[in-house]
Amino acid sequence: MLTLDRKQTTALDYSVVNTSIQETFTAINRFEWQVVDEILQMREQQLYLQAGYKSFEEYCQRELYAWGGYRRINQLLGAKKVIDAVGELGGHIKNERQARPLLRLVKEPEKLKAAVSLALKDNPSPGESDFAAAAQKVVPQLPRKKQSIQEPMVPKLEEPVVPQFAKVTVSQQSHPRYGEEGSIEADAPNRWQQIVTFADGERLLINNADLDAASVPFSRGRNYPSEYTEAIAAIEERHKQELESLEQELRIGLLSEVTARAEEQVQEQLSSLQQLFKQQKEQNIQLQQRLDEMEGLRKLETENQQLRQRIQDLENAKEPRTGQDWGNTYTKQGAKALNKKVQQALEKTIDLRSLAVEPPKENAQECLRLMGMALKNLASAMNNTQALEAAAIILRSEPTQQAIAYRAEQLEMLPQAVSDIRRVLAKPGCTWQEFWNIAQEYEVIKSDYWAELTTQETDLITALQKTSSQPDTIGIGSIVAHADPYRTLYVERGEVVEDLGEEVVVAWDCWKEQSKKTDRYFRDELRFWQSQ
Repeated sequence: MLTLDRKQTTALDYSVVNTSIQETFTAINRFEWQVVDEILQMREQQLYLQAGYKSFEEYCQRELYAWGGYRRINQLLGAKKVIDAVGELGGHIKNERQARPLLRLVKEPEKLKAAVSLALKDNPSPGESDFAAAAQKVVPQLPRKKQSIQEPMVPKLEEPVVPQFAKVTVSQQSHPRYGEEGSIEADAPNRWQQIVTFADGERLLINNADLDAASVPFSRGRNYPSEYTEAIAAIEERHKQELESLEQELRIGLLSEVTARAEEQVQEQLSSLQQLFKQQKEQNIQLQQRLDEMEGLRKLETENQQLRQRIQDLENAKEPRTGQDWGNTYTKQGAKALNKKVQQALEKTIDLRSLAVEPPKENAQECLRLMGMALKNLASAMNNTQALEAAAIILRSEPTQQAIAYRAEQLEMLPQAVSDIRRVLAKPGCTWQEFWNIAQEYEVIKSDYWAELTTQETDLITALQKTSSQPDTIGIGSIVAHADPYRTLYVERGEVVEDLGEEVVVAWDCWKEQSKKTDRYFRDELRFWQSQ
């Protein structure tokens, strides 16, 4: 919220002031709904009885007169009824003024929702006039004569009346006119309040108890019978203790919230570091591939120099001829011999594609992985795309250096995955959950380790899955946690309380003390909760 200084107004930017104004009005609307909740607590729990008021109406007239009294409270409570009746569409009603024209439809929820939907259709951000027009279209209302609405009668308290034209002083410290002197120049509207005119001409309605005048004999507080004095003192002491207890609970709640935020920030930092480590690992793989390529080129350069030296030796061993004839003859012969050897090596390499169709019978996956890596290295050294395609076919990946390297890393886990799964299946009384705890670690190579398992082992896994009591899909009543291991909610417990079709609403145990207790998620974002 922006505070404007008149001396600095010209230096401000329009967007800054405009944004501040919008934020201020948003805060006013939010506090208006907040005071409705507090008013409901006062009325439903009858807290006004502790102050000696006999009814809720009397409390509103005496304590809330500066904000419209009982009439204004009724308007806010009516707006609350409209919000509750309209359901999910209530978020588009920003304040009480917008809800006022819809109040007459609150007993017909379907027509009320139709009016709100119609207003949203005409204007994504409707105002009071939009809601009034929509309500008139849904349920037309004939114009009628205005009728005076009488406020409920409040029991009159016998308090001394301040005589007219008396000079009085505001004695209540919380009053904005505290310490200022004024005069009573009009008839009192009731027996407990007076209309006071101040020196600047402003007229205010002030309680008798908040006024002080030497010439006016009236009590400065409410008098109670002597037998009630001890009971009132006990109530005040208990109220004081309750306030201290609430203050302590609030302090503990704030500390817990700060701790939770700190933990969430630590988790975010850990996630960032893990992502950075993953990127660094991929870069290291790319650098290693580049080094392998450079090493292959260096070897080829060495072999080329050796061949040139051999050709030179052959030229020197032959009969004398002109230098140009010898150079042309043996250079061409050496180039033909080298190209022939390279072509033969490539033909043998490309023939390895047949291994992808019919792999070896013993340790097939490991043989294919080694052959694929050999083809990848050969393709890197000789810059041969056919060898790279052959490696991709054998390893069942994309024909790129990075994809083949990532696939090779996955296949390196295959022996360990098969060993761990067989160790779990060999346990007496093995359950589906025990198998799943191991299998989810190797989910990326599921098809690979499944091909290595025997028929008896795969049948056992299928039987364990069928006998498991765990439901197939997440529905209402399921106990869940977040599926992303880098989220804080991965270790928290929640319950599905509403099914929205493609999405579900989850109530988290760790959010019970917070204002936001539920949130919406897609089913694939959740998993069944496991106690840690």
